[in-house]
Amino acid sequence: MKMIGLYKIRKERGLSQLKCAMDLNISREALSYYENGHRSPDLVMLKKLSDYFNVSIHYLITGEEFESKY
Repeated sequence: MKMIGLYKIRKERGLSQLKCAMDLNISREALSYYENGHRSPDLVMLKKLSDYFNVSIHYLITGEEFESKY
């Protein structure tokens, strides 16, 4: 699954893949794979990404904030 929000938030904040990867202690290739949907991060990494960018996991995946239908 392509992580639209991950790419979007990284670009909005003017961060390179290398900078984010170094901050998260992962390879630049791994981050690229997450953004392009070639690999899915595990739950621990999703939480790290969410904390790093201060956005929801839902946002990282969809690029949109979660809206309850109830």
